[in-house]
Amino acid sequence: EFVTATRSQFGRGGMLTKCSIAHKVAGLGISVHIANGKTPDILLNIVNESAISTWFQPSKKASGTKKWLAHAQAAQATVHINAGARAALLAPGQASSLLPVGVVRIEGEFQKGDLVRLVDETGHALGLGLAEYGADKARERLGQHGQRPLVHYDYLFLTAEG
Repeated sequence: EFVTATRSQFGRGGMLTKCSIAHKVAGLGISVHIANGKTPDILLNIVNESAISTWFQPSKKASGTKKWLAHAQAAQATVHINAGARAALLAPGQASSLLPVGVVRIEGEFQKGDLVRLVDETGHALGLGLAEYGADKARERLGQHGQRPLVHYDYLFLTAEG
């Protein structure tokens, strides 16, 4: 609530971007500090825990695959999911895969192993994942129960929060 997108009299802006990136990196299991780089011995003081800084506590260690997914850019297609799937994927402390029952629409073409972008029904980005099968098979299974996951949890990186 204290970080805004507007520029202040003290700086050139960018604090919102710094915090956003720091949060993303901490989510990958890496400790992040934002501090004044002009302060003498700032790195030593951070290591000694005597620096004034903002610390982003790392979450549990992410797998190499999840780290790669977090920074991947070239999604082949967009998978639109319903509110139930959104709630299941974003539920705290719960590892969920994306099942076809929660998929409402697919934009674009993809094959097994391709990167797909996940969005909710309003178009809000939720994350990225590797498809377990191609777009044709996924379209056949839209909304169906009892099907294999379209994106398995091990190959899913969520960018949104519940």
